[in-house]
Amino acid sequence: MFYAPKNTPAQARTTTLNEELGQVEYVFSDKTGTLTENVMIFNKCSINGKTYGYSYDENGQCVPKSPSNKVDFSYNHLADPKFSFYDKTLVEAVKSEDPLVYLFFLCLSLCHTVMSEEKVEGELVYQAQSPDEGALVTASRNFGFVFHSRTPETITVIEMGRVRVYRLLAILDFSNERKRMSVIVQTPEDRVMLFCKGADTIIYELLHPSCAALSDVTMDQLDDFASEGLRTLMVAYRELDKAFFQTWIKKHGEAWLTLENREKKLALVYEEIERDLVLLGATAIEDKLQSGVPETIVTLNKAKIKIWVLTGDKQETAVNIAYSCRIFKDEMDAVFMVEGTDRETVLEELRTARKKMKPESLLESDPINIYLARKSKMPFKAVDEVPNGSYGLVISGCSLAYALESNTEFELLRTACMCKGVVCCRMTPLQKAQVVDLVKRYKKVVTLAIGDGANDIGMIKAAHIGVGISGQEGMQATLSSDFSFCQFRYLQRLLLVHGRWSYNRMCKFLSYFFYKNFAFTLVHFWYAFFNGFSAQTVYDIWFITFYNLIYTSLPILGLSLFEKDVNETWSLCYPELYEPGQHNLYFNKKEFIKCLLHGIYSSFVLFFVPMGTVFNSERSDGKDISDFQSFSLLVQTTLIWVMTMQIALSTTYWTMINHAFTWGSLGLYFCILFLLCSDGLCLMFPSVFNFLGVARNGLNQPQMWLCLVLSSVLCLIPLMGYNFLKPILWPINVDKVLNRIHFCLKHPLPPPVQIKVKHPGLRRSAYAFSHKQGFGALITSGKTLKSRAFTRR
Repeated sequence: MFYAPKNTPAQARTTTLNEELGQVEYVFSDKTGTLTENVMIFNKCSINGKTYGYSYDENGQCVPKSPSNKVDFSYNHLADPKFSFYDKTLVEAVKSEDPLVYLFFLCLSLCHTVMSEEKVEGELVYQAQSPDEGALVTASRNFGFVFHSRTPETITVIEMGRVRVYRLLAILDFSNERKRMSVIVQTPEDRVMLFCKGADTIIYELLHPSCAALSDVTMDQLDDFASEGLRTLMVAYRELDKAFFQTWIKKHGEAWLTLENREKKLALVYEEIERDLVLLGATAIEDKLQSGVPETIVTLNKAKIKIWVLTGDKQETAVNIAYSCRIFKDEMDAVFMVEGTDRETVLEELRTARKKMKPESLLESDPINIYLARKSKMPFKAVDEVPNGSYGLVISGCSLAYALESNTEFELLRTACMCKGVVCCRMTPLQKAQVVDLVKRYKKVVTLAIGDGANDIGMIKAAHIGVGISGQEGMQATLSSDFSFCQFRYLQRLLLVHGRWSYNRMCKFLSYFFYKNFAFTLVHFWYAFFNGFSAQTVYDIWFITFYNLIYTSLPILGLSLFEKDVNETWSLCYPELYEPGQHNLYFNKKEFIKCLLHGIYSSFVLFFVPMGTVFNSERSDGKDISDFQSFSLLVQTTLIWVMTMQIALSTTYWTMINHAFTWGSLGLYFCILFLLCSDGLCLMFPSVFNFLGVARNGLNQPQMWLCLVLSSVLCLIPLMGYNFLKPILWPINVDKVLNRIHFCLKHPLPPPVQIKVKHPGLRRSAYAFSHKQGFGALITSGKTLKSRAFTRR
């Protein structure tokens, strides 16, 4: 998780949440700077059925993009030096003055609402309503069609070094319903032209029948663009008859001046002129996501981790990013939009969505509704409800303000939690924290929030785990987080590898810790029946001191540091392995009871097998060995041996340190034992060391070693039998995945052949979902319509 470009490693700013990283069910993410780099890049385009944007070598073969084959724009002194393109054939087409290529870039340089500013001569600065428009105007600028300036009545464009002024006759502005915008201009040659750009699905319906063949080719190319995650739009034009324009302009004036249903009447007037368009081509913009974001989200979804995007950005941009990131998919049954401006409307929209996802959830007989009807004040955990399909939810900040009220918040939670992906847009920092807290209070699951800016601090602190992205917005989020790194894609490694390993290690540690102490302590319960309940201990006082401090501490420490049931590659290949942590399957009340029962059984064996061994026993020379000290030595030696075997069976990943800790601790026990029973210590301090010669005399008897082996076998058989039968008789999903992994390790498969698969339903229009109502009226100072008839120059 080291990010080389910034020389920044990942940082763990806390050491108390490692195991919770393996239990996350909900991830709340910011958008800008977290999922994206907030950079739009003109990546490819299609003009007259020909695709531009791929890099080719001298032999015409497609090659990966590299700085060596970058297009040289030095011929254009107004080009933006930050712009990069790798297909030289498009520059050649522009220089050859191909008429369709000319019209394509002319449309991009005229059909927009960008404002320009020239602070220094030759250095233009664009202020765009959306990053998409900025990217398109910058692209046309670099290819020789430089949008220079505008007034309410004109647009000045420098075309291949020639200054040309176009008279702006009308702006047919963008809206969410139209999903397109058009401009009508009068050229210096006195031609009236309409240029239009917009969502491909909309423009396709407005084309002239003669463009049918070209449109089919272009739509196939758009499928290719969409499969690469690019945001697309279509570009078209129409040359207008002057008499037709004169008639239309009067209708437009009447619609513009009306007071009732102005927007609807304007839309009808726009439709009269935006038809029979001639297709020029299409553009493909890369909404610069951080590297690996879609793959990371798909992987996390496979691990049953739900991802909610909480952003302050506008709805259309957030939705488009959600599709690009694969939070939303076109295969979904529906994506619900909650846009109500009052509590009743928001509540109705949420219930309508829930009715479609799970109709029975609205019935009075639904268990949750029954519980809510009681108005109980007891703590309530919202159970997972399974919808009848795959759905997404989009809710705006205005609607969220009503949805987060105390009497509607649970309705929001039920609806949102049934969706595969949730996007909350136009949110305040407080609302982000409230949404995280809502899930924490009702779902009782581990949550994680990730962001990069100061506005994300609230949700980072509200979540169980906060992750900060070291990005472009300072260090505030990083300083408030529990973990930090530079790229969103590192989240899958943090959770699926380190988080899962930490959870598994902690669960094994706790199980072993309770088991070894149950077995150690409960031996005294059985001994109490033989010592007259006198509270005499079975073990030597030094053994009691060293048991947890030395003898059993290092082996479990080695397991807790290095244990891996599968390596990191398999952990990422099979995200399903993450599921046990979400349901806390490896250590819960049931597992605790198992540890207790296993400890009781082991203590029974550890007491009665040595008791039977030494009872009325004699050495080979006829001397009695059924004394307390010999019995104590045998019990404690058997206990240490069983605990060592137990930790060895629990370890699946052996390192040299594990071997040294496990077997070294066993050897260390015998070394300390012989030291404590040595003549020197016992004679020097007889009141402290009173087991003189017991180790030497006891461990040279064969029945002692037979007892050791028999006790170990009896203690380990139940564990081995349970571990063998459990995946067969009571398998869980993880057991099946582990079986597949073990099979793959024994029978490696050949590498899969990469096949290009088209996804015809994945086109997303950059323009149609990038911004709301356009700024056309503002640009023309309310004079979108030119009331005067244009005059021939």
